[in-house]
Amino acid sequence: MRVRTLGDTGPTVSAVGLGAMSMSGAYGPADREESVATVRAALDAGVTLVDTGDFYGMGHNELLLSEALRGRDRDGYLLSVKFGQQVGPGMRFAGQDSRPASVRNFLSYSLTRLGVDHVDIYRPARLDRSVPIEDTIGAIKEMIDAGYVRYVGLSEVDAETVRRAHAVHPVADLQIEYSLLSRAVEADVLPTLRELGIGLTAYGVLGRGLLSGNWVPGRADDPRNHSPRFSAENASHNLALVEALRRVADAKGCTVAQLAIAWVAAQDPSIVPLVGARTRQRLGEALPALDVELSAGDLEEIEAAVPKGAARGDRYPAAFMSSLGVGN
Repeated sequence: MRVRTLGDTGPTVSAVGLGAMSMSGAYGPADREESVATVRAALDAGVTLVDTGDFYGMGHNELLLSEALRGRDRDGYLLSVKFGQQVGPGMRFAGQDSRPASVRNFLSYSLTRLGVDHVDIYRPARLDRSVPIEDTIGAIKEMIDAGYVRYVGLSEVDAETVRRAHAVHPVADLQIEYSLLSRAVEADVLPTLRELGIGLTAYGVLGRGLLSGNWVPGRADDPRNHSPRFSAENASHNLALVEALRRVADAKGCTVAQLAIAWVAAQDPSIVPLVGARTRQRLGEALPALDVELSAGDLEEIEAAVPKGAARGDRYPAAFMSSLGVGN
């Protein structure tokens, strides 16, 4: 397994990480036994970075990871945990809580559910506009000083917020959506990360399945039906982009998904793509992306197939777009 370092001050991790959100119902029911087996298979393959959130399945995800990680060397993997997203009954999102007292409270719950004595990277899931980011990062710094956290992370914030947070304590990485279909980070955020020596962990590298080469419309119970990018009026256009990318992938001798992952990794040596596999099969299909080498000519062909801004539809429903630091 190749490795990458998250920025100048962050940890060294596997060149691809495992995002565990889909194991807790985000895209429909998931098989718990298969999810546990997938986490263990990822670790066996050399994946060392595992990403979760305390609100994924309202604690379900952390408890699942606790089971999957039981008996493993704690120094053999790194846990990235997001906190602060408020969710009511019926999975109704209710804002963000990043007050310092809440930071400590959320961390206590996560440590207990995960069954560990520390979290490696701790990050607010979204910006809480009612709390100065300096206060939130200061609270995480206190937990670092106390030994309960190793690194500060951020998620879905703009370049200005990154600078303010980094001035309080060095930030290891920003977790943000980045794929061929979502490239807003390239304008201001990515240059700022490079300037400050901060890594990027990219989620949504397969566009929530659009770039997997496997998604087909029409499933009535698919939660992605609520996403503008998957709507009936946009899906056919976006799937045409995937078919254009497939032709490039076929010429390279890889799958569309592998090409999409390799493209993200090729944008900067401090970017670590997160693969949201919830089965061993999907994990096995994704990991060979690390062996896909992209030349300048390959990158030009990919750009021609899926030009920047070519995707139609927002990456989140309208109600969630305002909580993001950057757009699509």
